Amino acid sequence: MNKTLLATLLLIVAGSASAAQSRLDQVLQQGTLNVCTTGDYKPYTYLREDGKYEGIDIAMAESLAESLGAKVNFIKTTWKTLMPDFLSGKCDIAMGGVSVTLERQKKANFTDIVDIDGKIPFVRCEDVKKYQTIKQINKPSVRLLEPAGGTNEAFVHALLPEGNLTLTHDNVAIFQQLVDKKADVMITDASEALFQQKHYPQLCAVNPKKPMQYGEKAYMLPRDDINWKLYVDQWLHLTKATGKYEEIISVWLATPTN
Repeated sequence: MNKTLLATLLLIVAGSASAAQSRLDQVLQQGTLNVCTTGDYKPYTYLREDGKYEGIDIAMAESLAESLGAKVNFIKTTWKTLMPDFLSGKCDIAMGGVSVTLERQKKANFTDIVDIDGKIPFVRCEDVKKYQTIKQINKPSVRLLEPAGGTNEAFVHALLPEGNLTLTHDNVAIFQQLVDKKADVMITDASEALFQQKHYPQLCAVNPKKPMQYGEKAYMLPRDDINWKLYVDQWLHLTKATGKYEEIISVWLATPTN
């Protein structure tokens, strides 16, 4: 038997006992999809000054809600509080450039992979040759600036322990600080760097096609709710198969140039 088919059948059997408690049923009955998102991570999620969200995963959340005949209720969170907020039951799904990690997987489930990404340096264009490798960056003289509580911070602690790290709770202001030479390097996902370099021409994504660390993006779901996962995975599959996902991301992402 095909392995994918077998896995799906096992998931259906395992989830049958808890079908009545599924988030799928709750969303259908209540007509509301609760989505946790940080609102500070372009191109995936951004909370504008007028109080409206925009971004790749905001559009995807709206698409998911539409498929369920529901409206979206975006719930503001931070990278540091994402998991506590999620485990408290505030949201049905977390969206907004969420990276798949084993630590997160211990407490929550994930959809099928949305996209493949990876950590790269984001620097002033004049410094691209200076910050190509871990060795070049892992020095006390290199000023690193990262948002607190996310996978960027975790990367720096694990692979750049000698760097001069400053943490911030304002993920949006980081890029101007790089431009103003208040920091030297931000380690971030290639997708974010490619988006931000369109808006900050002084900054460049370093080797976006060859990340320093492999990464995957997916949507975070509650554990032990197989019916909900199966539905969201199928919606995601169809969104990609019909070209809707590519249409959404083409609006936001620049083409890699180095």
